[in-house]
Amino acid sequence: MPPRKDPDPSANVQSFYGAELRYRREKAGLTLEQLAEGAFRGISLLSQIERGERGMPMDLAIHVDKKLRTDGFFERRCEDAAKARRSGHPAYFAEIPDLEKQATTIEEWSPFVIPGLLQTQAYMRKLFETAKPWGDPRDVEDKVRARLQRAEIWKRKERPYYWAILREDLIRRPVLPPVEMTEQLEHILNQIRSTQSVLQIIPSSTAFHPLMHGGMASIMMFSDAPPLTWVESEFSGQSIDFPPLVTDYRRSYDLLRAAALPPEASLAMIEEAARGYRDEEQQQD
Repeated sequence: MPPRKDPDPSANVQSFYGAELRYRREKAGLTLEQLAEGAFRGISLLSQIERGERGMPMDLAIHVDKKLRTDGFFERRCEDAAKARRSGHPAYFAEIPDLEKQATTIEEWSPFVIPGLLQTQAYMRKLFETAKPWGDPRDVEDKVRARLQRAEIWKRKERPYYWAILREDLIRRPVLPPVEMTEQLEHILNQIRSTQSVLQIIPSSTAFHPLMHGGMASIMMFSDAPPLTWVESEFSGQSIDFPPLVTDYRRSYDLLRAAALPPEASLAMIEEAARGYRDEEQQQD
């Protein structure tokens, strides 16, 4: 058996709390299996947290505090860490930017809006203003800054391999003025081509296809951890690491690929849509 990998508590905040979790678990005489019993999270996630590779979700922090009788220690830590990471992201989304940085592959299905990693600032603002028109305008700018910071992942040398599938409606529906729609579509083309990523379009004529009944879904693969699926709706999201469910999403995504247009045909469709918006813009001048 290889020697156990102990986290360096001084490396970062996650490693500090991962080491603390392992210390308190072993002090209580519990195995990972025993600590996970009764939680909605798997043993693999607990192991990753102890190694300093993942942050701790709030539901798991509450469970751990009860199991280890730590008087809310991990719940308080979870709240503080979420606030520090969030800065513009909703609470339920707090750990996703860090996971995206650690991922080797990100595969996204985005049926209703252009994926966040491919959005322009104009599209972001329109999306945030429309989703929550009663919100504070200053919050919109915070969210835009946070999403732009998240998109810095494209500049990383070890960025994940990215694959996105969108519905045709997203490029045909003019949610922005023609000039801004042109910029949005050209931004998608530049990002996909300059990073050797893949994008496919599900034609509007395709009435039935896998994953048609749900919202956005993202499957992330890691070099040293099990895969997980992130699903998101209007005001909530959920991280799924239960292997059978992740496998179901994996198979559905593979079938969705088969139902979509080939990558080059998909990019050609986006180019054609961008030309249409550009022509419309010129007619208005």
